[in-house]
Amino acid sequence: MGAITGYFDVAQVVLYVFWIFFAGLLIYLHREDKREGYPLESATASGRYPIQGFPAIPKPKTYKLADGSTVMAPRPERDTRVIAGKPSSGAVGAPLIPTGNALLDAIGPGAYALRADHPDVMLDGSPLILPLRAAPGFGIAGEDPDPRGMDVVGADGVIGGTVRDVWVDRAEPQIRYLEVTVVGTGRNVLLPVYYSKFAPLQRRVNVQSILGSQFATAPTLANPDRVTMLEEEKITAYYAGGKLYATAARSEPLI
Repeated sequence: MGAITGYFDVAQVVLYVFWIFFAGLLIYLHREDKREGYPLESATASGRYPIQGFPAIPKPKTYKLADGSTVMAPRPERDTRVIAGKPSSGAVGAPLIPTGNALLDAIGPGAYALRADHPDVMLDGSPLILPLRAAPGFGIAGEDPDPRGMDVVGADGVIGGTVRDVWVDRAEPQIRYLEVTVVGTGRNVLLPVYYSKFAPLQRRVNVQSILGSQFATAPTLANPDRVTMLEEEKITAYYAGGKLYATAARSEPLI
C-alpha cells in the first residue's frame, strides 16, 4: 500500500475527481434546463428546423400536478402557430416585420407562450386572480386612490375607456389588472397594472404602451370573472407589443 501511495498525490487525485464530478453536474443541469423552450427553431428559406445544441435535449419526463393531472417536459407537441411576420432582410436571423395587427401577431415584444388555458389557482384550488366583485374580504386600502370610475388615457391623450373593476392576486396580495370598459363598444378588457400610472388628482389612469383607440382590440376573456394563464399571456403580450408597434415611429431606429 505504501508503494502505491508513494507514486500518487492523493490530494491531486481528489481534485481531479471533483473536477470530473463538477463538469458532469454542469452538463446535467444544462441538459435539464432544456426541458422548457427547446428545441429552438431556425427559420430558413427551406423551412424550419430544430436546434438542440450541446448537450442534447433530455427524454420527456412526466410530472404529476396537485390536481392529479400530468404534464410532460419537454412537451411532445410542437408550437405549430403560423408566424405572422416576414424577415426584414434576407440575412439569417433578420428581425421579423408583422404582417397584420402588430399588437396581435405575437411578434417580438408581443410574443407569448402557450400556457395552460385555465386559471392559476390557490392551494385550495380556487382561482388565484379575481375581480374585487368576486373576491370577498378584499378591497382598496382607504389611504390609496380607488381607480374604479377613472378614465383610462392612451399615449396619444385619447380616452380609451373607464376602469370598471380591479383584479387582485389573492396570494400576494396585490393588484394585477384593471378591468376597463372600452369607450363606444361596451367591451371589457384587462389592463396589467404595471402598464398604467395613476393620476388620482385628474381622476385618470395613464397608459403609455398603446393608444386610446387600441383598447378596442385588446384581448377579451372567455369568462368575465376568470382569467386563464393563456389569456394572461395574450393580454400582457398585447401591451408589451405596443411598446414597439403602437405607432410607426416606435419601430424606427432612434438614430
